[in-house]
Amino acid sequence: MSKRPLRETAVRVALLLAGLCIAHLGVTLFLQSDLGSDPFNVLIQGLFRTIPWPAWTGMTHGRTHLLVSLLIMAVLWFVDRPQVRIGTVLCMALGGPIIDMFTALLGPWLNAGLPMWARVVMLAAGCVILAFGMTIVIRSEAGTGPNDLVAVVISEKTKKPFGAVRVAVDLCFALAGFAMGGVLGAGTVICAFLVGPAAQIFMPWSGRICAYFLKKAGAAPAAPER
Repeated sequence: MSKRPLRETAVRVALLLAGLCIAHLGVTLFLQSDLGSDPFNVLIQGLFRTIPWPAWTGMTHGRTHLLVSLLIMAVLWFVDRPQVRIGTVLCMALGGPIIDMFTALLGPWLNAGLPMWARVVMLAAGCVILAFGMTIVIRSEAGTGPNDLVAVVISEKTKKPFGAVRVAVDLCFALAGFAMGGVLGAGTVICAFLVGPAAQIFMPWSGRICAYFLKKAGAAPAAPER
């Protein structure tokens, strides 16, 4: 990132922020359906319940989430340092506030009080929207959130399709969390098997979208599709 012209960096960060907002709109719909946590949060829930945190730490689910995200980011810094960028920090810092904003706006109308069929539709739509926003974030090449970056790095290192890798990573998160006392729901299973394949479909389109805006701004195009 530091070697890129300032204009290009600004465009990439703007694309990342747009993708982040789209992705967390999807997360909000997912959460408001109240049909289960996403796989990564099942892992966080399991860790929070299993580890005997000393009382003086004041540890909460949110702080456990932050701690695990920082740990993942530290590991990835050594495994594939170029992937850890300013966007990685932005994703980690802004995700919560964006979800809170969408929850305040949509919560009165979209919530667990809806009929079951509507909640399932809301859950599925949230997963697809999350996948689209996530691919915009990835294709911006300004960085991505630590938990999403795990699948990105594994996909690039193994040359395996991102969709399949994402499903495998989500299943590992969910099963590890469940083994430690996290709660699996129907939404967890749907999320694990839907987000990855949807992201695989969106990835080329998101690459073209990012390349278009970079070209319009006179910046270098996005990297070739992976």
